[in-house]
Amino acid sequence: MGLLVNIDNGGTLTDICAFDGEKVVHAKTVTTPHDLTECLMNGLQALGEQLGNEGGLTRLVASIDHLRYSTTQGTNAIVQRKGPRLGLLVSNDVQIESAKAAAPDLFDALVGDRFATIGNATEAQVIQAVRTLIAKGGSRLVLCLDGKAAAQVESDLRRALYAAFPRHLLGAVPLLFSTDLAPGASSQRRIWSGLINAFLHPSMEQFLHHAESRLRQHRTRNPLLVFRNDGGSTRVSRTIALHTYSSGPRGGAVGAAILADHYGFERFVSIDIGGTTTDLALFEDGKVAERRFGEVEGAPIAFPLADVPSIAAGGGSILKVVNGAIQVGPESMGALPGPACFARGGTNATLTDIMLLAGILDPDSFFGGKLALDVERAKNAVRTHIAEPLDIDLDAAIQAAIDAYEAKVTGAITGLAGEQGLDAMLAFGGAGPMSACGIAEKAGIDRVLVPRFAAVFSAFGIGFSPIRHSHSHPVEAFSAEAIDAAKRLLEEQAGRAMESEGFALRDCQTDWQAVIGQGDAAHSKPLSEVSPDASGFVELHVVRDMPSIGLGLAAAGQRHEAPTAQARSAMGGMPLYRLEDLQPGATATGPCLVEEQFFTAWIRPDWRFTVTGNHDLLIERKGA
Repeated sequence: MGLLVNIDNGGTLTDICAFDGEKVVHAKTVTTPHDLTECLMNGLQALGEQLGNEGGLTRLVASIDHLRYSTTQGTNAIVQRKGPRLGLLVSNDVQIESAKAAAPDLFDALVGDRFATIGNATEAQVIQAVRTLIAKGGSRLVLCLDGKAAAQVESDLRRALYAAFPRHLLGAVPLLFSTDLAPGASSQRRIWSGLINAFLHPSMEQFLHHAESRLRQHRTRNPLLVFRNDGGSTRVSRTIALHTYSSGPRGGAVGAAILADHYGFERFVSIDIGGTTTDLALFEDGKVAERRFGEVEGAPIAFPLADVPSIAAGGGSILKVVNGAIQVGPESMGALPGPACFARGGTNATLTDIMLLAGILDPDSFFGGKLALDVERAKNAVRTHIAEPLDIDLDAAIQAAIDAYEAKVTGAITGLAGEQGLDAMLAFGGAGPMSACGIAEKAGIDRVLVPRFAAVFSAFGIGFSPIRHSHSHPVEAFSAEAIDAAKRLLEEQAGRAMESEGFALRDCQTDWQAVIGQGDAAHSKPLSEVSPDASGFVELHVVRDMPSIGLGLAAAGQRHEAPTAQARSAMGGMPLYRLEDLQPGATATGPCLVEEQFFTAWIRPDWRFTVTGNHDLLIERKGA
């Protein structure tokens, strides 16, 4: 087999994990928010260096069988409200009121006062309403009408609007028709699906098509695959922007489920701490919760979504004093200018600056030694923004900031998991391992697993995703004739879709379902069990599995004391271990540090780590 490459693009760093059938190689690069294609290509260059590739980037890209890509850019855009200003046209005021009530802050940020009701308006009046919304600053418009004939009315208005605003002219405005995006869904879910998709679409379209073009220049074998928030992957041209929302976190959830099954965890929580957000997931019976109709910050959408909420707290989150207390986020310094210690123009204090001053991060070995950290700049930022406003010394400011950060993440875990106990916590992301024990203590969790590939874990999880397509066709009744006709149509569509991915439909797994009912009452059941008198949709789900990364033994084997690499003057001095130098069974008691090329795990007092047969870190509280 050729190389399988998985890339997860975060707000601060971009992670790469590749598998060639025998070994796994990982790399990281700094995200370039001005042009995400640049960090994609830089990441492939870094991967080539890890693989010892001497033929240049073109030879590396040509050796890749499939490249699967995910991004937190959609999540970060929603969290930070960074995107185009939208306009919304609906049938009546009730639609506006219900949309606002579901997610008032998000509605204000995306739409504000740029909405109009056009229930009984003439075509000329609708065209004038569009002009008014454009004049108010709406750069993209969503049309969502109510009622049984919504799809037909939207179709009629499409012709009128495209005649008034021809798409080939510079004055054209992008229009999204909700019944095209989410046929059969309730008005409320079509509104929010349309708004969020329109909000994310411009940046995702520009980047993904540009990235695919750059890869073609280097003779890629197959189209770029986008890892979606439903756990599957498809090529760019068959992906909507909304499916990229929370796709990076879903990659982490896929990896967490794989490892949890390997170690026998049933009820546990995962925390994925990156530079901008912390993504959480609760697993029951080893599976993450997934809603048939998901929500984005309270906004109901028409598509399934894993329950992986994000909070604005990460390694690059700005720390500042507000009303006498340290506030964590929601703003992030991102990759540019980045934390103060990056010495790229940032002056605000962040968690990365705090962990550097605490001695948890090494200024010389950070990011594999490729990004030296500036201690003095970090001190100035923490003194200015935390110590002086609180009138405390630098050491007290460092501890207070750590406590505030851990408390924010702990509160999110408690809100998600409730009072019922948890088997364990999986901690990953570049900033997850260094905060894991402190968060676990505050949350009452006694066992933490830090994966070997924690720093690139979402990219690791993507490596278990199949290529997946779903197709549907409406039927007025589930008669044998209607079902047969729908099947023929959907098989033809699915065959073309999978052929474009490079596979024959006969080599894929297929699953036929019937969707009964409308809106939120819609539900799926096997076609063989549906009543002929019912109406709804015939659905075909097609899956093509790909080779995945193998796992080592879960057991640690014979335990032995881990050989200390050196000591670091952190929090009074702690032993430092290099994960690459530790064999399965190696164990030690905290306080200590375990460092990998791209992450540092801070083992707190009364905790002990053991290296498992899969080379992961199992960290347990003594006496638990």
